[in-house]
Amino acid sequence: MPIAVRHAIGRSALGPVLVAATPSGICAVLPGTDAEALVADLRRRLPRALIGQRDELPAGWLAKVEACIADPARGLDLPLDPQGSDFERRVWRALCAIPAGRTISYAELAGRLGAPRAARAVARACAANPIAVAVPCHRVRRGDGGLGGYRWGIEVKRALLAAEAA
Repeated sequence: MPIAVRHAIGRSALGPVLVAATPSGICAVLPGTDAEALVADLRRRLPRALIGQRDELPAGWLAKVEACIADPARGLDLPLDPQGSDFERRVWRALCAIPAGRTISYAELAGRLGAPRAARAVARACAANPIAVAVPCHRVRRGDGGLGGYRWGIEVKRALLAAEAA
């Protein structure tokens, strides 16, 4: 059965941001540069969802996400409902346990999950994360300490980490 998804597009410190929610909570926070491309990304990520009209989020949710992006260390005090595999959701929960201002490697995160040989699978789960900033995949680095990749661009990752360090 398809899930109903409501969404809105706002302005954040990263530029335009799409925020989407199921009846259970936030299912996507997608920063980008173009509103139409953001909606297309949401549709690609949730092909079986019934995507409603824009500007249907509960009151205050978009503002809370925008504030979280401006100050990622504050976190997001809203229910989350990330759509993914069981393994991806385990990775995303583990990401939420990394304190603001701290980073760990993909291998360390795999070890925390009890799967020390799954660093690449952890990296793929981070890349599939649909809830930017609130599920802080930006806090994961390569094993050599380098920033590695980031779904929304390395400059965005660098800016988020700098904001948390401030």
